[in-house]
Parts: sequence; structure tokens; C-alpha cells
Amino acid sequence: MRILVTGGAGYLGSVLCKVLLEKGYQVTVLDNFIFGQNSLMDCCSYENLEVIRGDCRDENVVTKAIKDKDTIIPLAAIVGAPLCDKDKTAAVSTNFEAIRLICRLASSNQRILFPVTNSGYGIGEKGKFCTEDSPLKPITLYGETKVKAEQVVLDRGNAITFRLATVFGVSPRMRMDLLVNDFVYRAMTDRAAVLFEGHFKRNYIHIRDVTKVFLHGIENFDSMKNKPYNVGLENANLSKVELCEVIKKILPKFIYLEAPIGEDPDKRDYIVSNARVLATGFKPEWSLERGIRELIKCYTIVRKFGYANV
Repeated sequence: MRILVTGGAGYLGSVLCKVLLEKGYQVTVLDNFIFGQNSLMDCCSYENLEVIRGDCRDENVVTKAIKDKDTIIPLAAIVGAPLCDKDKTAAVSTNFEAIRLICRLASSNQRILFPVTNSGYGIGEKGKFCTEDSPLKPITLYGETKVKAEQVVLDRGNAITFRLATVFGVSPRMRMDLLVNDFVYRAMTDRAAVLFEGHFKRNYIHIRDVTKVFLHGIENFDSMKNKPYNVGLENANLSKVELCEVIKKILPKFIYLEAPIGEDPDKRDYIVSNARVLATGFKPEWSLERGIRELIKCYTIVRKFGYANV
């Protein structure tokens, strides 16, 4: 199988592409390397890897990149509310218009597996799990662009979309600004964190389980296609306070306090059911605790907070 991965040198892509190559797939990466990352260096020895340096919004570049591909995995995105707010034009053109371009240029028999964010649920009903049938009420530009892009992909058909929980874990193109990754870093370096609106809940998933669900989707495409799937840990619908409690069990010197004033600019607050993807036979392997221990090893190596999108 010939697979195109846009944004393949990013946080998720640099883990996914290595696994796809190890499985023997022919992988083409299209990336503009905007962060100057060298996260695919370990993949260059694979003869079944092709790298295209280019922009996923350039029609000529995309036309050549998707030619003769069986599967397209569009990972290229302006990820996260802060980065989207910093450059709104790039957010819309990359997260939405580039996906619409791929859907227009791809033939109907080319498969698309597209990651979005479960932050599209916005603020859920208290005590009620968000399912794939729950209304989408994004509260950030990032969420809005991903929700609109998902609809274009599903309307086009011959596709699967994955509504990812907040991802954590180690990657060659590391991101230390993701919530779990950030809190573990603070627990190791500052040994303290101040929480704003610590009762807000969200769901979590390890980056290698995200890679696993893409493989699962490739291998079970016909039975899964044309539906969205929540992808997260069933036992990790946690508030920030509860997350810190888990970290403290592994790093006992960690102290966390809830700020009496101030607010978190990220207002999402929901719990998620992942029953649909679990019913297809997918099963996550990485617990939150296992991921925290992995991050501790990472931050024993990396001491400076320099791996982030903003």
C-alpha cells in the first residue's frame, strides 16, 4: 500500500511514519518543516520512504503528491488554540481549506484517514458522556476549523475520521506544551504547578495508541469507513486536579495548587465515550501511568522547555 502523510514530520507524524515504514508500507511525507525539525532522520534509511518538502495548501504540490496513492492521511495542521489564534489565516487555510483541496483532488477510490479533535464537543453536559452523535459545539478557532474539515471529509466519503483525545507521550518531534506532557515536565523541574479551573475535565490518549488506531483503521477500513470515532482512554476522563493526583503518585514531591482567581483560556470541559472504536476491536495499550513514566525518562534527557508549537 502506498500512503501519503501530510505533516509527517510533526509530533504525531514522526511516530506514525516510522511504524508505517516498519510495517512495509510505501510512505510519502509532505511537510514544510516549519519548525526546523529533524524528526524523520531515523527514517531516512528506509528505501520505502519518500520525502517532499512543500506546502499542503499548494495545489500543484498536492496534485503530484497524491498521484497513485492508495491512502491519504492528512496530519498537516496548525495545532492548538494558541497557535491558531496567533495566525488565524494560516489556521483556516491549513486546517480547513487544505483538507477541502485534498478531497477535491483525490479520486473516489483513494482512502482518507483524518484525525480531528474531540475538543469539538466544547462544553459537554455535566455527567453525560459525549458520543459521536453528540452535538459539536467548538469554542476555539482550532476546534471550528477541524469540525468543518471533518464534515468535508465525511461528506466526500470513503473515509474514516478519528476524534482524538488530548494526546500525550514522547515523540521525535516533541511537544512539551500538551497538558499531560506539560504537567509532568513541571512536576520534574519546578515540582509545582498552579491550576486554573482545575475541575475542567477532558479525555487523554497516548501517541502510540493514536498510531495504533491509524493502523487499525487501515486494516479494517471497509468495516469502519464513513464514520467518526472518538479515540481516548475510557478510564482517563479526568479533571486537571485528578490528573495531578495521578502524577503525584509517581512523583511524590510534586505540589499543585488551585488558583483562587484567574481563568484558563481553554474552556473545554467534557467527558467522552470511546465505545464505538472499542467495538471495532481496537484496544489501547498505554495507560496514563505508563506514559508518565515514559515522559520522566524523556525529561531526564531533555531539560529545556523548547519543544512546543508556540
